[in-house]
Amino acid sequence: MNRVLTRTGRLVEDPPLARFLFSDTRAAVIWLAVRIALGMVWLDAAFRKLGNADWMETGNALRAFWLKAVEVPAAGSPQITYDWYRNFIQSLLDAQAYTWFAKLIAYSELLIAVALMLGTFVGIAAFLGAFLNWNFIMVGSAGTNGLLGAAAVLLVLAWKIAGYYGLDFYLLNWLGTPWRGHLPDADSGSEPAYKTG
Repeated sequence: MNRVLTRTGRLVEDPPLARFLFSDTRAAVIWLAVRIALGMVWLDAAFRKLGNADWMETGNALRAFWLKAVEVPAAGSPQITYDWYRNFIQSLLDAQAYTWFAKLIAYSELLIAVALMLGTFVGIAAFLGAFLNWNFIMVGSAGTNGLLGAAAVLLVLAWKIAGYYGLDFYLLNWLGTPWRGHLPDADSGSEPAYKTG
C-alpha cells in the first residue's frame, strides 16, 4: 500500500510522484524502457564472457582481473579501498575459485539480462544486478557500474509495476500480488491499492 501507520497512529503517505513512479501502472512504460536498456547491457556483457575461453574454460580472465585488483602499489592507492574486501578476493584467488566463479558471473549476467528483458521477477533480477554492480565497484571497476546500479535500485523500488509489460503481469497475479484491479468498495469507502491504468 501507499500508506504507513506510525507509532503515534498518524498516517504517512508516499509523495504523489513516488506513488506514480512506483505504484501506478501508467508509469510501467518508463520501467519497461529502463529494464530493456539494462537487460541489453547485461546481455552484451554475458555474451562477451560466454564466447571467451578465458572466462568459460580456464577462468584466466577473472584471475587476471582479481590479481590486478588485489595488487597494492608501492606508491599511490590500491584498486580495492577496503582491506576486508581485498582479503576476500585474495582468498578466492588462493582457492583458485576463478575457475568456477568466472562461469557463475557469466551465467548470472545472462539470467539477469533475460529476466529483465522478459519482465520476470524484475525486482529480484534488478537486485541481483545491483549486487553484481556493487561487487564490480568494490573491486575498483567503476566505469558504468554506478549508473547501472542506480538504475537497478530504481527497478527494485518499482518492482510492483516494472514488469507490468512482461511476464510479471501474469506471474505476480498468479502469486496474488500486486494488481488486483478491483474497484473501491462503495460501502467501505476504501481506495484500490494500485491503479490499473
